[in-house]
Amino acid sequence: MSITVYGLKNCETCRKAMTALEEGGRRPAFVDIRAEPSVSGLIPGWIKAVGEAKIINRASMTWRKLSDADKARADDAGKLAALLDEHRTLIKRPVIATADTVHVGWTKDVKEVLGG
Repeated sequence: MSITVYGLKNCETCRKAMTALEEGGRRPAFVDIRAEPSVSGLIPGWIKAVGEAKIINRASMTWRKLSDADKARADDAGKLAALLDEHRTLIKRPVIATADTVHVGWTKDVKEVLGG
């Protein structure tokens, strides 16, 4: 099963996920969400797969710095993908995609499913 980890190269949680997956015998690909333009097309699918509430990192510094107008866009399903594309550090990390699933975060549940 191919696994792709989408995150930030300097994100400690993303590094932990990569290390654990590699130690578990997986060979995940890593994609930096800030640097890769193709992430734009993936964001709507991630939202659909995990839900609006789970994909956005409301605890991030980026969230705290957003204007009230931009924060309101996060509550509008039709505008959330564009907001996340404009401010990719709002995406909760890591996003881990396999051929048929999408997981967000490196939680106990995700570790159990992916064997990390």
